[in-house]
Amino acid sequence: MKKNVLKLIGLGVLMFGLQSCENDFLNTQPTEFLSESELSDVVDLNPALVAGTVDGIYTQMFTSGSGGTTGHDDFGQKAYDVFSDMLCSDMALSGSVYGWYRASITEMQATQDFTFGDNFQTWSYYYGQILNANLAMSNLGGPDGDPENPEARALLGQALASRAHSYFMLAQLYADDYDADQPIIPLYAELTAETLPKATQGEVYALIESGLNRAIELLEGYNRTSKSKIDQSVAKGILAYAIAAQRTRWSEVAALAGDVLAESGTVLMPSTSDPYGILGGFNDVGNPSWLWGVDINENSGVGLISWWGQVDYFSYSYAAVGDTKAIDAGLYESMRADDIRRDQFFNGAGANYLQPLFKQYDVDRVPFGTSTAVKADYVYMRHAEMILLKAEAEAKQGMDAQARTTLGLLVDNRISDTSYLAGLSGQALIDEVYKQTRLELWGEGKSYFAMKRNQASIVRGTNHLSFAGETIQHNDDRLTFEIPQREIQDNPFINDQN
Repeated sequence: MKKNVLKLIGLGVLMFGLQSCENDFLNTQPTEFLSESELSDVVDLNPALVAGTVDGIYTQMFTSGSGGTTGHDDFGQKAYDVFSDMLCSDMALSGSVYGWYRASITEMQATQDFTFGDNFQTWSYYYGQILNANLAMSNLGGPDGDPENPEARALLGQALASRAHSYFMLAQLYADDYDADQPIIPLYAELTAETLPKATQGEVYALIESGLNRAIELLEGYNRTSKSKIDQSVAKGILAYAIAAQRTRWSEVAALAGDVLAESGTVLMPSTSDPYGILGGFNDVGNPSWLWGVDINENSGVGLISWWGQVDYFSYSYAAVGDTKAIDAGLYESMRADDIRRDQFFNGAGANYLQPLFKQYDVDRVPFGTSTAVKADYVYMRHAEMILLKAEAEAKQGMDAQARTTLGLLVDNRISDTSYLAGLSGQALIDEVYKQTRLELWGEGKSYFAMKRNQASIVRGTNHLSFAGETIQHNDDRLTFEIPQREIQDNPFINDQN
């Protein structure tokens, strides 16, 4: 159940090259007579030769068609944030006109049938990113390279971290549950023309961790020019998520999340309606709470086929004409009456019921948008995530008092009366952290990870078009993608494995 990585990824690289010729990729230079070590020496002297390749990885994160399809749900990283939020049921498809998500994702047909295009798209996107990261690394002395030039070191660190992020996403989206011995996906640790068999989850996570630890070392002292780039704090955040997914080494998770909170320079988003507050701070990368995100403007080429187009009522696209995405009704009702986040969602009559009209929206706030071009930015990681991950890690170590204090950093800014926290301990405290994670990070592509970490059962609310009221376990096979048909056809090793 997978597909020929090189062929599929080659397709991603072709698209990448066609869309980004201006980035002056290193592989367009006459380097065929240089060895990898000789080439790395050249790049060490002039890192700009490979900077375009790394920048291109970031560009693919918001480019439509980067998953190798023409589908209107194919628009980079945020496309898979939507997929995962819908699969874990926190994002409800409450109205469907065009049907981009209904059969395939919310009725979970793609996750049971390897011929569905969303299996191919997800696989293609992340393996395309992996190939491009490996390409960049091959021009920097390989994954184990040790450039002297600070800029070259930072580029190698970013490539390692980007590859680790893609493998983490694949491990989450293509495995029902964490089992170190279970073969799941092929593991391409370097450029190769060969197809490979599936590696175990233990092997995949080992590469993720080693890559991120090396990236953290290489990114020491690196000051990025924009939040679209991975710096040391972002790499630590990704590593915290990867270790947490394995559900054992919680002290390391708490330490990493604590480092990010202390070192990143970010702050908690306040409970206000100003441009950077909880009722308005999700459309501008300048928000001081954002750890990782990208500035989208009219020159970015982002329009109808985008996260904003699919989710935001005030953007030109599907959400405004009836393909409505809303918070799960049960999750919404679980919020306390004095929780400011209730005001992020429209709790009135009509088709807009529980849409995020006051959380994620185009700043012009005109239904169906004021332009076909998206101007609102994309967030990939923010300060609150690390508070919640640290609190979760502390609670799962039995450090109840510390976990309550850490969680209080967030909920004291969201709920008027938080005295109830004092009575929580053990599993009740863990459950509260999990619920706060779902409420705080709704629509941001993180609830799926939390569901798996907490081995949770989800009950779909009344506003879902499909399976309303059904209880779904975290390891239900319907929640993870199938290795796509093309990989099965092209990779002779896949069907030889369990």
